[in-house]
Amino acid sequence: MKNLERITIDPKVFGGKACIRGLRFPVSKLLDLLAAGMRESEILRDYPYLEKEDIQQAIKYAAWIAQDEQVEIH
Repeated sequence: MKNLERITIDPKVFGGKACIRGLRFPVSKLLDLLAAGMRESEILRDYPYLEKEDIQQAIKYAAWIAQDEQVEIH
């Protein structure tokens, strides 16, 4: 995970899921908000402890994960 210092994975935090900066805020939740159509400005307003760079790295992390995933779609 090169250049993804804002994405942390700790077995003691949120069950070991990828989170933003060690917070109990999983990357998957942030991606769900974006997928639901929330704009970056809305996310930052609703979650003031997040930063623009957190959103950018969450997207980058998802792209990195997707490169190695092989999912069969029916």
